[in-house]
Amino acid sequence: MAQEASDVILTVGRRKSASARVRMTRGTGKITVNRRAFNDYFTTESIRGFIQQPLVLTSKAGEFDIYATVDGGGEVGQAGALRHGIARALEKSDEALRAPLKKAGMLTRDSREKERKKPGQPGARKRFQFSKR
Repeated sequence: MAQEASDVILTVGRRKSASARVRMTRGTGKITVNRRAFNDYFTTESIRGFIQQPLVLTSKAGEFDIYATVDGGGEVGQAGALRHGIARALEKSDEALRAPLKKAGMLTRDSREKERKKPGQPGARKRFQFSKR
């Protein structure tokens, strides 16, 4: 099911407590995150490369303009959510891209969440020091 060139593809990506709403259209490869330039929002080169992995893997870098709204979590969680949303949008744009994206594990939502703190303990797993006497 290929989309028309003028179509807008809307997807949601999630990671930890962050979620990213991705709006993808045909264009020149401009990425905007929360109304800011991609390079201004994500300052680390490694995180920018991580986000662009689905585009590089499918050789679609520079073919789509991406407008994203991310909220919740921290920088790495938001980056993972955005990567997940971009991968889902690419799959929606061309069904043939599903196989390489799935093989690379980009369509699977990373379900790891922060474990809750338990009562009578200082953290989720940490225990107070045992004292026999």
